[in-house]
Amino acid sequence: MSAARPLTTLRTIAVVAALPLLLSACGYGSDAADDDKRTEVAAGAEKLSADEVKIGYFPNLTHATALVGVQEGLLQKELGGTRIKPSTFNAGPSEIEALNAGSIDIGWIGPSPAINGYTKSDGKNLRIISGSASGGVRLVVNPDRIKSLDDVKGKKIATPQLGNTQDVAFLNWIAEKGWKVDAQSGKGDVSVVRTDNKITPDAYKSGSIDGAWVPEPTASKLVAEGAEPLLDEADLWPGKKFVITNIIVRQEFLKEHPDVVEAVLRGSVRTNEWINANPDEAKASANAALKAEAGKALPAEIIDPAWKSITFLDDPLASTLDSQAEHAVKAGLLEQPDLEGIYDLAPLNKVLEAEGKDRVDDAGLGTEQPNS
Repeated sequence: MSAARPLTTLRTIAVVAALPLLLSACGYGSDAADDDKRTEVAAGAEKLSADEVKIGYFPNLTHATALVGVQEGLLQKELGGTRIKPSTFNAGPSEIEALNAGSIDIGWIGPSPAINGYTKSDGKNLRIISGSASGGVRLVVNPDRIKSLDDVKGKKIATPQLGNTQDVAFLNWIAEKGWKVDAQSGKGDVSVVRTDNKITPDAYKSGSIDGAWVPEPTASKLVAEGAEPLLDEADLWPGKKFVITNIIVRQEFLKEHPDVVEAVLRGSVRTNEWINANPDEAKASANAALKAEAGKALPAEIIDPAWKSITFLDDPLASTLDSQAEHAVKAGLLEQPDLEGIYDLAPLNKVLEAEGKDRVDDAGLGTEQPNS
């Protein structure tokens, strides 16, 4: 699975819309069973201002804050008598569609669909309210065909989807190498082959691609098939951190139920704290959640290296989202967006201060005023 983050232009909206959204028979996403023990409300627990909060996320390691928070009951604990209703998604556009339709209230999602959803609604429907994860993206290659970064020229390299975050990152890296590729077709000095993460390992085994710029656990799956890591995307960013997963909210829900949003954020902060303090237990919990959500756990040879490459944090790393948008503009996949107001970090900063943690910054793209 990928933490896909599609960025859009007027030219690519039709392309992205035509891509099949991997929806389940449940509609927008796959709902948890009503008797799910992970979302049981404690007897006598007091409700907040809403009876329930509908949250969405991917059955994906880069969404482990949500996976573990639900699995361990850490999110439900903060909500008291307000019950979590979780739904899982396989693609960013479907989660944004669910948010727009009111089928979910809060979601864990990659930056690019957040940008896409924000710009397409003229800034009226969502806000980014927290970070969740950084990293977890690598360029892995067939060592028989590619032995150095310069050898990537002339080869076929997979990315998850036209305009998704990894696609944009790879196109930007290609441009910085001085090579030319048509962003729409993927043709040029490097052949960029847009391939769903589910079938990328089979494409690699068949020899139809020479490598892939992909998120975890796909990168580790390819390594298990004989590929070798050539580049960790984290090495291209200041401090080796860049946002891979954010938390978003419907603006209407934030306005009507700020106490519920704050409780979810408090649960997320405490979940990240628990993950970082108990990495082995957290990894096992995430894998148990993957089995519950997707029907299959990851083997140790895949989850162990994948887990190590992801950092779980509360900071949305807003400046890196802004840079990712600029990379998409440079690639011709995005018209210059107006991202002012995409962040509302006031609820998160309130939680962080109460927990004795440092406030986080919105890189000038937020609704929160300094010292508010």
